[in-house]
Amino acid sequence: MDTALAIREIATRCEVPIVFKASYDKANRTSRSSFRGPGLVAGLTVLADIRSRTGLPVLTDIHEASHAAPAADAVDVLQIPAFLSRQTDLLVAAARTGKPINVKKGQFLAPSDVRHVIDKVLAEGNRAVLVTERGTSFGYHDLIVDMRSLPMLRELGYPVVFDVTHSLQLPGAGNGVTTGLAQYIEALASAGVGAGVDAVFLEVHEDPARAKSDAANALRLDRLEPLIRKLKRIDAAAREVIVAAGSETRG
Repeated sequence: MDTALAIREIATRCEVPIVFKASYDKANRTSRSSFRGPGLVAGLTVLADIRSRTGLPVLTDIHEASHAAPAADAVDVLQIPAFLSRQTDLLVAAARTGKPINVKKGQFLAPSDVRHVIDKVLAEGNRAVLVTERGTSFGYHDLIVDMRSLPMLRELGYPVVFDVTHSLQLPGAGNGVTTGLAQYIEALASAGVGAGVDAVFLEVHEDPARAKSDAANALRLDRLEPLIRKLKRIDAAAREVIVAAGSETRG
């Protein structure tokens, strides 16, 4: 709750819309002994309380089709994890709730493959789809982000989110935990916004060293506002170039 309230204040000062994301359960931890969260019932109660008290829209990920309906009652956006992005039953259950669906592109998928994922949601009459880039598997224990994938995904006709911090993971490289390269958050976020994404996704923690999940690739809370302000300037410049190029073409 403290983090959500702090993020809301930053968003207000920076004049940007923000969606608060948290998980009630993380079913895809590297190790069986890793912290997963409070579980479905307790976790969704917390998320519903955050939504009510802060007024922020809330997003959470689901890992089972049976979780779609109860999660939809508590939050505003349902997220499909990258490793499950081809799971038809999960996509269909999420789509049938009528809530916006944020699909994370699997680390194993080409940008063009995502159209089949989107089609599974559209087939249920739900057109509120977002697609999130979170890096592509590159050998063992590493991810890369091909900046070409961002405009490629936008060509599919739906908003594109760039998950900066998860793209900096080193999956499984920490002997049972996922490590990461948080020192490159600003550089990667800047490149993604310059490439024209519609939103950025950032794991934020007051003290990342104490975080129970994604500690090695989380942004420290006190660095969020300066980063947002920088990304706003980059976004404005990127859009100016697009407008100028369009005007020249029309001329």
